[in-house]
Amino acid sequence: MKKLKLIVFSAGTLLLLLYVFIESVNLNPLYIEGALFWAAVISAYLLVFALFRFGEFTFSKLGDMVNGEKPFNYVPQRKFPRMVKILIIVPWAFLAVMLLISSPLVSWGAYRDQLGESEYKEFSADVQAVDMSQVPIVDQRLAYNLADKKLGEKPSLGSQVHLGEPTIQMVNGRLIWVVPLQHSGFFKWITNLSGSAGYITVSATDLNDVDYVENYKIKLQPNGYLLHNLTRNVRFTAAPFTGITDYSFELDESGQPYWVVTTYRNRRGFALPEATGVILVNASTGEKQAYPLSEVPDWVDRVQPESFVLNQINNQGRYVHGIFNFADKDKFKTSEGDNIVYNNGECYLFTGLTSVGQDESAIGFMMVDMVTKQPIRYQINGATEKLGMSSAQGKVQHLGYTASFPLIINLDGQPTYFMTLKDKAGLVKQYAFVSVVNYSSVGVGESIGEAMRDYAQVLRKGGSSIAFEQMGEPESILGKIERIAFEQADAALSYKMILQEAPDRIFIADSALSEELALTQPGDRVELQFIETGTGIVDVTAFDNLEFIQKK
Repeated sequence: MKKLKLIVFSAGTLLLLLYVFIESVNLNPLYIEGALFWAAVISAYLLVFALFRFGEFTFSKLGDMVNGEKPFNYVPQRKFPRMVKILIIVPWAFLAVMLLISSPLVSWGAYRDQLGESEYKEFSADVQAVDMSQVPIVDQRLAYNLADKKLGEKPSLGSQVHLGEPTIQMVNGRLIWVVPLQHSGFFKWITNLSGSAGYITVSATDLNDVDYVENYKIKLQPNGYLLHNLTRNVRFTAAPFTGITDYSFELDESGQPYWVVTTYRNRRGFALPEATGVILVNASTGEKQAYPLSEVPDWVDRVQPESFVLNQINNQGRYVHGIFNFADKDKFKTSEGDNIVYNNGECYLFTGLTSVGQDESAIGFMMVDMVTKQPIRYQINGATEKLGMSSAQGKVQHLGYTASFPLIINLDGQPTYFMTLKDKAGLVKQYAFVSVVNYSSVGVGESIGEAMRDYAQVLRKGGSSIAFEQMGEPESILGKIERIAFEQADAALSYKMILQEAPDRIFIADSALSEELALTQPGDRVELQFIETGTGIVDVTAFDNLEFIQKK
């Protein structure tokens, strides 16, 4: 009996330790996973102890089992003592009490107030005019595809690694997506214990700016093995009793990759998680440093998990007048989708707000600082992002393009959705501007400048206008025409040109820009002014054929 008892407890303890290691369990009972863990462990150990202490197991012989006997029987010698029953009940009672405390029925005020008081601002006064040469035109999916294409240029590397999740960030004034390379399997890891071969950066503003950086190894990874697994490594070396979540891959100013791991605590029982700081994990060496919110390094863009922020916004709207607001008075919620945006170098989560029951109409927008969690609210009535996307797609429905999730920008104080239009292969084909206030006002074009001109023309018909200074500073170029052709779309006629001096760009000029365009031929020397977009397709703002000057 004692030998059986030893075997059962030893095997159970071994399985328990294996479970803790594999699942990287938070052992703090003030978090629900920790409370459930300890309740189950305490109950299991006490139950097994009581079974052996207050009863006896008898085992049947093989022949008896063949004849239908049970393999073993348990004969209780006496009842379980009350103290054992109490000790088993206590952790489950604690769990029940904490769940009750966590309920909005008990603490709805904490749910409503967790985000904090929003600062109300005028959209035109706070959101700065966007330099269109820096507007992000590459979303996460496209960044992944471009990084995958870059990885495909190195066949030997592509067989060893796969792409991680792209993270958008501002690095030394450049808005880029950073994509870590991760081991593609166990044997790839075991033969490269020093780490996978670097990461790929994809410019968020230039489709052609994709770089592979091989100077840094990625040793710790979300899908890693043993203690090279990011979660497991952080849990057992830095945060055994701390809530950790939201592992984002970021670069410091030198290009060194880090995993930014958010630490958090619960404000009410097991509910209302609140970010308390970060653990910065050097992805190459595994070195770690914990920082409270007030001391997070400047290069870290994101501390607040998006899920935390969105839940807090929705809780503020759901419990705006308490838990028994059955008439839904003043209730609001986030619209379908959100965006990470940068304003004056700071990282924000930007999402639309809609009234409960009015999903197609925006009542405003919320911008939340992703480090400090300071919320800013803009009161703007208009269309939701989803409606803006549908309106843009309707303008090009004959082409079958789909719109990316829009970015809200400020054009002369007017809130405007900006988005890319992609074909079925996910390639950017056109750009679109949609008015937030009047989503029927849509401008599209093959370049950002062309789309803006189309948008401005639509607004002028409605009695409004946009200054073209919003497009950025014009540049000039002297060159010789390599190829030129015209294209007519509806009533608009435009000319497309390639210069010998800039073979990687397509210059697009509206026919109304100059009468000389219709007479221009390959070989003519021209002077162009244009707006750089970083896409390879640029919009011409001034055109002069220098051949006609010589003939005068």
